[in-house]
Amino acid sequence: MQVESSLFRYPRYRADLKPAPFLPMSRKEMAQLGWDSCDVIVVTGDAYVDHPSFGMAVIGRMLEAQGFRVGIIDQPDWQSKDDFMRLGRPNLFFGVTAGNMDSMINRYTADRRLRTDDAYTPGNVGGKRPDRAVTVYTQRCKEAYKEVPVIIGGIEASLRRIAHYDYWQDKVRRSVLFDSKADLLIYGNAERPLAEVAHRLAKGDDISEMQDIRGTAVLRKTALPEWKGVDSRKIDQLHKIDPIPNPYGADDVGCQNLSGPSNNKVFDNDAPQAITVQPPRPKPWEKTYVLLPAFERVSDDRFLYAHASRVLHQETNPGCARALFQMHGDRGVWVNPPAFPLNTDEMDAVFDLPYQRVQHPAYGKQKIPAYDMIKTSINIMRGCFGGCSFCSITEHEGRIIQSRSQDSIIREIKDIQQKVPGFTGVISDLGGPTANMYRLGCKSEKAEKTCRRLSCVYPVICGHLDTDHQHTIDLYRAARDVPGIKKVLIASGVRYDLAIEDPRYVKELVKHHVGGYLKIAPEHTEEGPLSKMMKPGMGTYDKFKEMFDQYSKEAGKEQFLIPYFISAHPGTTDEDMLNLALWLKARKFKLDQVQNFYPSPMANATTMYHTGLNSLRNVKHDSEEVVVPKKGRQRRLHKALLRYHDPEGWPLIREALINMQREDLIGTGPQHLVPPAGRAEQFARKQGNKPAAKGQQGLTRFSSNQFATDKPTGASKADKGPGNPTKRQGAKANNTTADNTIADNKGAGKRGHNRPGARPVFGKKKPA
Repeated sequence: MQVESSLFRYPRYRADLKPAPFLPMSRKEMAQLGWDSCDVIVVTGDAYVDHPSFGMAVIGRMLEAQGFRVGIIDQPDWQSKDDFMRLGRPNLFFGVTAGNMDSMINRYTADRRLRTDDAYTPGNVGGKRPDRAVTVYTQRCKEAYKEVPVIIGGIEASLRRIAHYDYWQDKVRRSVLFDSKADLLIYGNAERPLAEVAHRLAKGDDISEMQDIRGTAVLRKTALPEWKGVDSRKIDQLHKIDPIPNPYGADDVGCQNLSGPSNNKVFDNDAPQAITVQPPRPKPWEKTYVLLPAFERVSDDRFLYAHASRVLHQETNPGCARALFQMHGDRGVWVNPPAFPLNTDEMDAVFDLPYQRVQHPAYGKQKIPAYDMIKTSINIMRGCFGGCSFCSITEHEGRIIQSRSQDSIIREIKDIQQKVPGFTGVISDLGGPTANMYRLGCKSEKAEKTCRRLSCVYPVICGHLDTDHQHTIDLYRAARDVPGIKKVLIASGVRYDLAIEDPRYVKELVKHHVGGYLKIAPEHTEEGPLSKMMKPGMGTYDKFKEMFDQYSKEAGKEQFLIPYFISAHPGTTDEDMLNLALWLKARKFKLDQVQNFYPSPMANATTMYHTGLNSLRNVKHDSEEVVVPKKGRQRRLHKALLRYHDPEGWPLIREALINMQREDLIGTGPQHLVPPAGRAEQFARKQGNKPAAKGQQGLTRFSSNQFATDKPTGASKADKGPGNPTKRQGAKANNTTADNTIADNKGAGKRGHNRPGARPVFGKKKPA
């Protein structure tokens, strides 16, 4: 998807500005650079790490390359305006972000319990950012310097650009623009709109005049002049692809049949004829906005909320998206179409900026866990066309894959070798939101520009999608050939339904890039929840596992898959969770840390959670009702079933089994799920399943000793079917182990919002 102008087309604001060793966080550092003021000050809820996986670094370095002096205010004391004045008054604007994560998900678990740690804070200390940090920071900036524009961005602002369901208050909240009183909101990847805003402010334009910049949202009383509106209720059609307009302006233009006589008189005695050139017909989405139901109506009507959510998700393709307008009282939020994605040259330029690749020296020897996790990993692309309903990547980064060049990625590997202290020669990840979407996309440029599908791979892989993984294979080989590199691992989640389309990729991956364990995300085994997650059936998982085991054997390696599962997702019944538990037990999986569904703003699954309606289809008053495990007891039961081996959950599971008339699963035999109450349970409680020490980072979602006496075996033929719990229960044990370095339960609870690799702008998250 091409754009007419480059991200770096602007003349540098300060032609003589040189890159700072670190973007300054104090007046002393500014003085050392010879600065009397900053042009832009970025306020962030994260500690400052000068690394391309951290949003404040990407945005700061990009603006610096445009010739702007950029300062950082990290994790300020929000109790007063004083800390927001530490660098003085910015010449142009404040840029405010909650950080790489939504502040509410960062501070609270999926059960709404306050966390005691924060991976983006030195020393892993919790409580260094407020609830709804974007709103609080913006208000303090306005108190400090009332006349200075404030621009908000990052994942927290992006996912609150219109009226949205708030899980923590269990109600629909207004657009964050109203609560924060910011001047402008940038959603998605911010480089392109932010560069335009910065240069226009530098020229003297008023921010109130910047109303139609792609990738931004503003408050208005009326729609933009000369834009035509359409009621959202007239366009809610699933998978609708707008027609490609004829480039010549008329639908009846075409080649005539010249083989026979024609009744059309073209020439008259060879006299010259006037030719009328038809003007190009405007595309149906140009200068068009969709009027969404007002905030007051979606707050009270679940059908209208589901409808508005569905329309928003259909308007995410930069090629054909229309603007959105939603009234809140006497004012409305105007959301411009998404910014065009960066092309490869622009991606290379952003990632080639002079990052130090370490945390700011002000933190001393304090460790920042999020940095330690990604300091030797490399982001090779952005975006995801998977469309998983519980994930917010599409609403934030979009479906269009933005890939770097192989040369740029190799340069970053060499940069890591030179700059990262203690580098051992192991690259921990070449990935992104998904490991294997590098340089994949639509084979049809016309279809790509007009498609409104929520997913390119669900319910089946689109025929227009290129699934050739050769570029990824070539990249892996080039990375391995860099002198001094001992191992290149793939830690980002593999989209296995894509991978099986190209067995060459699976073979290359398994032979060279698996450090014993590979993570994939089936999320569930049952069709009910899978259909609401927009995930493939277990037959696809089985096929991938068969290939994985085959190529591991050929390579002479003992390697295992790490499957992720979600409990209490909309569409999940108690019977579904029971069948999943039986599937796990049949394979002797013992999940250690597990993930309860976490409703994050604007996700499709969150809409289902709030409304109980299937918003993946046309929303009508007879729409499909979705089962939603909302109550605390049921959510605890679903989580306990994922951890069927933990004695803490046995009483709850036994009660549920009795209610489901499945007492046959209570006993001490291998066919039973939990033992009866009594001495066996008391003994088990004394022997193990002790919780991790407070604040301790979990190393795996699985018990480290679960297979001490078992040898892995292959899957039985009965295991090949995608949806028969009876067959799976009796299948031969498939003892896939896992002891990999992945997030503990505290990190896992965040995954429903920031999927591995989801990169906010002002805050970009690198995959764990």
